Amino acid sequence: MGAIPVISVVGTSDSGKTTLLEKLLPELKKRGYRVATIKHDVHGFDIDQPGKDTWRHAQAGSDIVVISSPTKVAMIEKLQKELSLDEIVAKIQGVDLILTEGFKRGDKPKIEVYRAGHRPELLCSPEELIAVASDTPFDIGVPCVDINDAVSLVDLIEDKYLTTRERDTTS
Repeated sequence: MGAIPVISVVGTSDSGKTTLLEKLLPELKKRGYRVATIKHDVHGFDIDQPGKDTWRHAQAGSDIVVISSPTKVAMIEKLQKELSLDEIVAKIQGVDLILTEGFKRGDKPKIEVYRAGHRPELLCSPEELIAVASDTPFDIGVPCVDINDAVSLVDLIEDKYLTTRERDTTS
């Protein structure tokens, strides 16, 4: 099995990136694929709640805190510098596809979410894009799909990146 394909969903703030991912994921799952998502947050985040055990472990000096239950696992790792997308991807196994939200300056193929009125032009060049998901048509040499048409976008992803991958038949 080769490298896991990574596709970044990019766009300006409030363009609908999360909403598009919420539409792509069920369609991919319906087709039997296992999918990971990575969200880029330039502002930083905190998932540890003050006073909880994992927060207390980190406060006491743990560099990596893992919390595990019968249905999920989470790892919180203190970093000296931000990891590259490739370094994050290297930590993920057992999926057919990785979708990211953000990473617009990264070197992965992108679907740009574009809404008329948010910005006068696209953020990415056509060479970076596999598609544009938009509420207005574009003629730039890559498919332009209606912003709500998850089926067509997944068809495109499947044809270009997933046709030779094995599907999860346990879903």
